[in-house]
Amino acid sequence: DVPAWLKSLRLHKYAALFSQMTYEEMMALTECQLEAQNVTKGARHKIVISIQKLKERQNLLKSLEGDILEGGNLRVPLQELHQMILTPIKAYSSQNSSTEEHGRDVDSHHPSSLLGSDSQGSDCKDSAAAGMQQHHLPGCEGESGGAPLPEGDLPGQFTRVMGK
Repeated sequence: DVPAWLKSLRLHKYAALFSQMTYEEMMALTECQLEAQNVTKGARHKIVISIQKLKERQNLLKSLEGDILEGGNLRVPLQELHQMILTPIKAYSSQNSSTEEHGRDVDSHHPSSLLGSDSQGSDCKDSAAAGMQQHHLPGCEGESGGAPLPEGDLPGQFTRVMGK
């Protein structure tokens, strides 16, 4: 939910700019690109820093998982997970990793903006449900082992941490 994320950053006036971008385009934004779109200097800096934090979520989730397994306090990991769920998260499919190598969006035949989540058809919901079934991790209460998740599988990693 990009508009809600932007609002939490107090940058909601730039929602229209983000509505024309794919997730990959948003994640690759630079200050120069934002300057070309007449985004103010302070907002440019805040957007770039916020996008950098989005890129670091997978490492943060791995760290949170380790903290939980060590028996630490759950308050901080739960707060971090709460904040993370409010950020834009791209649905993961095993096709993502192979198509990203070619610089193409997985769903290039059905372009969607970052803000167009309400217009998704039942196909999207069915594939999302299938993706959730793939992430059932038996015995995830135990140690950090189990099947390693592919790089970029943020929803799977988030689910794994929640399971711990």
